[in-house]
Amino acid sequence: MDDLQQGVRNKRGDWAPNEYPDVAPFWRGHFKPGALAAWLWGYLWPWNAVTLVTALAWWWWVIPGADALRTLSWAWVLPLFAANWLGLVAYYGAFEWRYYRQRVQDRSFKYNGKFPADQPSDVFWFRSQNIDNFLRSFLVSVPIGTAIEAGLLWAFANGWAPAVDASVHPGYLVLCVALAPVLHELHFFVIHRAIHWGPLYRWVHSVHHNSINPSPWSSMSMHPVEGFAYFGVALWTLVIPSHPFVAVFLFHAAAFGAIVGHLGFDRLQLPGGAAPKSSAYPHYLHHKFFEVNYCDNGYLPLDQWFGSWHDGSAEGEQRMQERFKRKKERLNAA
Repeated sequence: MDDLQQGVRNKRGDWAPNEYPDVAPFWRGHFKPGALAAWLWGYLWPWNAVTLVTALAWWWWVIPGADALRTLSWAWVLPLFAANWLGLVAYYGAFEWRYYRQRVQDRSFKYNGKFPADQPSDVFWFRSQNIDNFLRSFLVSVPIGTAIEAGLLWAFANGWAPAVDASVHPGYLVLCVALAPVLHELHFFVIHRAIHWGPLYRWVHSVHHNSINPSPWSSMSMHPVEGFAYFGVALWTLVIPSHPFVAVFLFHAAAFGAIVGHLGFDRLQLPGGAAPKSSAYPHYLHHKFFEVNYCDNGYLPLDQWFGSWHDGSAEGEQRMQERFKRKKERLNAA
C-alpha cells in the first residue's frame, strides 16, 4: 500500500495523514445511524475488544476464587504478576518485533521517519531507547500496576470495596464495563494534565517524554509516581459500586491499551495485505509537541473543551502557536 496516497512525507522522512482525526460524531451534532454505527464499531474493535478478551482470560484462568483472595498471599499474587508480565511482554513484543525489528513495512505510514534503535542517546539507560523503555515498563510500571490490581482484588474479597452482585444487577455491571474506557480516558486526561505542571513534569513525566519518537516499548516507560497515578484508574472501584472484574478490566485497559498511542504507525500492515488504522496519531502529536492532546479524545473531546486539541492540520498548528504565545505573555507579565 502506497502511504503517499493517504498522506504526505516531509524532507526529514516524517509522514502525516491527509485525513485528520476528529471527535465522535455525536459531539459534532451528527446522529446519522451510519456514522454512529461506524463510531461504535471503532469503539469496540479492535482495542477495547482485545482488552476485554485479555481481562476475561485472566479472570477465568489466572485469578483465583474469593476464598483464596481473602488472604493477601504470594501464592496467588506471584502468578498474577507472572501472567501480567509475560502477557504484556508477549503482546508488546509482537508489535515491537514485527514493526521495529523486522520492519515489515519499513517507514510506510510511520509518523517519525527514524527508528529509535538507530538513534542512541545519553538520556536513556545504556544509551538505548528500546532497552530503557523495556526496563522501565516491565520492571517498574507493571509491578506497580499489579500491586494495585492485587490490592483491589483483596479488598473486594474482604468486603472493603463497594460490590454489586452480578446475578442481581447484570445490566449495571455490563454498563460499568462498557463505560470503563471512558473512565480511563477521563482519568488519564486529569492525571496527564497534572504531571505536565512544571515541577511534576521535570521530576516525573519527563521520563516518559524522553521518547520523542515513541515505539511499543515506550507505552509504559514511566517514573514510579506516574506509574501509580496511571494504573490508579482501577482505584475508582473503591468509590464507584461495581465488581472485582471491573477492577481487572480497568487494569487491562491501562496496561494493554497503553500501546495504542505509541505504535508510531498510522496503519499496520497485517499478513494478507490488510492495513487497519492504528488511532495513534493524536498521542504521537503529544509526544512531538508536548502540550497538546492530553488524551486521545476518542469518547470525550476533553482537549477541545480545554483548548489543547491538535489534529495535525494547519489550523491545529495555528491554535497551538497562539496558545503558546499567550502562555509566554502571561509568564513575561508575571
